[in-house]
Amino acid sequence: MEFSQLVERLQPQIQTHSLEKFGDRNPTIGGVAALTEALPGQISYVDSAKYAPQMQATQASALILPLDEKLQAEADAQGIAWCATAQPRLLFAAAIAVFYQPYRPPAGIHGTAVIDPSVQWGEEVSIGPHVVIYPNVTIGDRVCIHGNVVIYPGVTIGNDTILHGNCTIHERTQIGQGCVIHSGAAIGAEGFGFVPTPEGWFKMEQSGKVVLEDGVEIGCNSAVDRPAVGETRIGKNTKLDNMVHVAHGCRIGEACALAGQVGLAGGVTIGNRVILAGQVGVADKSQIGDGAIASAQTGIHGKVGAKEVVCGSPHMPHKLYLKASTIYKRLPEIYDTLKKLKKV
Repeated sequence: MEFSQLVERLQPQIQTHSLEKFGDRNPTIGGVAALTEALPGQISYVDSAKYAPQMQATQASALILPLDEKLQAEADAQGIAWCATAQPRLLFAAAIAVFYQPYRPPAGIHGTAVIDPSVQWGEEVSIGPHVVIYPNVTIGDRVCIHGNVVIYPGVTIGNDTILHGNCTIHERTQIGQGCVIHSGAAIGAEGFGFVPTPEGWFKMEQSGKVVLEDGVEIGCNSAVDRPAVGETRIGKNTKLDNMVHVAHGCRIGEACALAGQVGLAGGVTIGNRVILAGQVGVADKSQIGDGAIASAQTGIHGKVGAKEVVCGSPHMPHKLYLKASTIYKRLPEIYDTLKKLKKV
């Protein structure tokens, strides 16, 4: 399609900002690519002025630029069509969706699926090969269930949700609309509940459930456990990366992002719009306020305030962590100085 047609399609999809102006050229665009890999006929994006050297070498026919007049002038000098926006990466994400849609099988039920007669499902549902669905499951409209998925009794799944191959949904789990569960994930499995006794560990049955609100996405090989009583809940539009563990009784707010290998112990409470970077560990019953951020490998014990940025293990404020890290690197030098002082 022509560049002007692409921009016209993108504008309604981005409601948080608007395009400012357009270049005069109107090339035909057939795909998207990274800035350094783009070829003629493709569109890419530049997030900030620090990528100007890469921009000068790109072969892209069109670019999504920030509101930077120097970068816009550079695009004109190179003969590259462009549009400018306050959030180039966001608009580029929308452009990808124009040219690429994930595989979705047609509606229908594969002949090898095993489905209990009590199961209820809506319109345009797709159920793939070797899917197993136990009694009293309710499935909404346009749900897509890929091959080898197992759904235990009493599960409800909202409209437009996608379950990728080999994920498992355990009993009584409630999944909202527009959720995505990736391959290998286990939702609603038993929490780690054992009571110590002189004879060993007494198993505490996990009678609770997991609730995923609308728009939740769970990455590959992640686990969200149900509690002994009550519920484990993940709020609207929260995203979990691959290999994330959410233990029994946790409550995660809306629009949070948990990166790979994050682990939450039981009873953790997380507010809205929280970001936990890779390999963050959160001790049981810890509380994290709205908008907080924890950097990679942070160990959280206790309470993190709203909008606080923490690092290290045990966690500490980001600025304090930077000072402590600087001192830590100098410990051998400080130790040598201390030994010399002791000899005086």
